[in-house]
Amino acid sequence: MNLRIAHGWIAVLTFAGLVSMVAAEPSYEGRKKCGSCHRSQLDSWEKTAHAKAIDSLAPKAKVEAKKKARLDPAKDYRQDKDCVGCHSTGFDQEGGYDPKEPSKYLTGVGCESCHGAGSEYRLIHRKAGQAFEKKKQTAARKQLVDTGQEFQFSERCNACHLNYEGSPWKGAKKPHTPFTPKVDKKYAFDFDKAVRNNKAMHEHFKLDGTFTGAPVPSFRDEFQAKAKPAVKGKEE
Repeated sequence: MNLRIAHGWIAVLTFAGLVSMVAAEPSYEGRKKCGSCHRSQLDSWEKTAHAKAIDSLAPKAKVEAKKKARLDPAKDYRQDKDCVGCHSTGFDQEGGYDPKEPSKYLTGVGCESCHGAGSEYRLIHRKAGQAFEKKKQTAARKQLVDTGQEFQFSERCNACHLNYEGSPWKGAKKPHTPFTPKVDKKYAFDFDKAVRNNKAMHEHFKLDGTFTGAPVPSFRDEFQAKAKPAVKGKEE
């Protein structure tokens, strides 16, 4: 083969490989797809403050809180890029919330806000769940991490709840949230308490045990010991 042609093919294949790597990045899909299997969790989440997070940015919503934070209660902040990131799912990320074309399945702080963009690991959940149901065959939990699922997710919570000037969290950066403990003590944030608050998160339901091995969420056994049986859908 001509050397110049060979180099050309190498360049093409390298470019194709890079495109493939970029395309393989997980994207946000929205809670409807998560809820197709985890209906019980979704039903519970819909009753939480996180589910209604985008509504608080509407004009005349949370008037007193906005006044305390020196925001205009009459303004519509649902198009404000400095606000929607903490009131929606996946803002400014592949497949995530777009204020110009808002998807109702990405409004609020949804499943993927805590658990990570689900396009890749959701498929693994589905296939592994089918194998477990038919043959009681388990799957390695690590493959979920490798495809984007988050199991501890404290940093995801900190990114909004502790992202203010003077925060003890080292990751704080602009745009800072105006809702700080100085504005009201209710904005102080403790992950260990928050993750156990069903009114903020969602109730927990019995899991089948499809996935095994590390990493195991630090609170998994505690939650599962108190978990309810699922009412609707399949739980993996």
